[in-house]
Amino acid sequence: MYRFLLTPRWLGLHVLVLVLIPAFVFLGRWQYGRFEEKSAAGDLITANLNSAPVPLTTLDRVGGTVPNTVKYRSVTVGGQYDTAHELVVRRRTQNSVLGFYVITPLVTPQGTVLVNRGWVKAGATADAPPVVPPPPTGDVTVTGRLRPTETEDSSGIRNRPGLPPGQILLINTADIGKTLPHPLYGGFIELTGQQPQAATAPDPVPRPDVSEGGGLNLAYAVQWWLFIGVAVGGWALLMRREAHDLRTAEDDPAREDAPTP
Repeated sequence: MYRFLLTPRWLGLHVLVLVLIPAFVFLGRWQYGRFEEKSAAGDLITANLNSAPVPLTTLDRVGGTVPNTVKYRSVTVGGQYDTAHELVVRRRTQNSVLGFYVITPLVTPQGTVLVNRGWVKAGATADAPPVVPPPPTGDVTVTGRLRPTETEDSSGIRNRPGLPPGQILLINTADIGKTLPHPLYGGFIELTGQQPQAATAPDPVPRPDVSEGGGLNLAYAVQWWLFIGVAVGGWALLMRREAHDLRTAEDDPAREDAPTP
């Protein structure tokens, strides 16, 4: 009765199913691996965000590198803002509005650290300088989230020359350091608080959202593994249906639509 399973048509179906099963297993495992990576990264970022502030010098140094393991750690540092070398970062969106980040160097006794003071709306044109509220003058104590230097690979932003003076695309400390008269720390700070406070200030950069934690990848992994059951179940269903039709044709050879065994 089941000799039809050895026909060319059915052999092709067997091969297809046997190829799909390991493919679905691999795709599910890959998506689950992405879920584990994102979940671990989200847990680390959450822990860093909730950590108590520490002095900047405990996590970064002049000419150093900020590893991703301390990304978003809360740090404090004191110094004076250098508005003469202030920069704005193009193409930064906040609340679905395109604008600029304001990067102001903070000169400390150990060196200079870049401070992202927040977001401002774009000017009348893409190349027009935005209106930037000034920072406090004199000594100031800054608290913020420590960030590694931005690169094209880490940010997905393509850098290009020829921008208007004072405008940049990436907060790349190595490139910016070449334009400053002071030695520069390896990372930069996203401002969350300062003393004394400014009368007016750019909009704060929002706290990063890590709520998803790779949940979409987990859903995709489960979906691929469910496809295994669908493939095997459909395979078995087709075999049973073919066998049933052949058995019916043998019992009733007068049927015009009966398949040939």
